[in-house]
Amino acid sequence: MPIVKTDDVLAGDPRVEGRRVSVLHVAEFVLGGASPEEAADQLGLSLAEVHEAMAYYYRHPDEMAEIRAAYDELEDELRDRSNSPVNTA
Repeated sequence: MPIVKTDDVLAGDPRVEGRRVSVLHVAEFVLGGASPEEAADQLGLSLAEVHEAMAYYYRHPDEMAEIRAAYDELEDELRDRSNSPVNTA
């Protein structure tokens, strides 16, 4: 159950092998206050997969920061677009 990266799955972000659950998603769930057991239950993962994702997260802090920044940028862009008036002419 290693962590893998595949260009055509989750935009190449590291994820649990055989799943569409990113390392960052697992980490944010756990760091947000969920226990590893709760994260496993809610995300449909084994406890070992949660721990593997967390280990990857802590071993690759720069990569995780880059991915988080890209997500934040995308959220800002989508928020700006949704608040823009629509041209109906």
